[in-house]
Amino acid sequence: MITTTTPTLDGHRVREYLGIVTGEAILGANIVKDIFASVRDIVGGRSGAYEESLRTAREEALREMATEARARGADAVVGVDLDYEVLGAGNGMLMVSASGTAVALE
Repeated sequence: MITTTTPTLDGHRVREYLGIVTGEAILGANIVKDIFASVRDIVGGRSGAYEESLRTAREEALREMATEARARGADAVVGVDLDYEVLGAGNGMLMVSASGTAVALE
């Protein structure tokens, strides 16, 4: 499945627009990651644990979006947008949502 943030695909013509498709992933942060992130905040540096959680959530949201597009008979998803939010009590959940337009190509 071709996915792109651009509204068109060079070298391809859209035959049919099949509608908006979405994918979401919500992951909970765990206490061990929170403790290490707090230490990172104090001493500086990057939080590999949170970066990995963010990467995993993004990949899952994109995978879910592509699955929905395939179910509609799409060859590609154009105009993909990714959004990131924190949710829940104490902002303990991370949500990544992906959306785009499913298209059938000529």
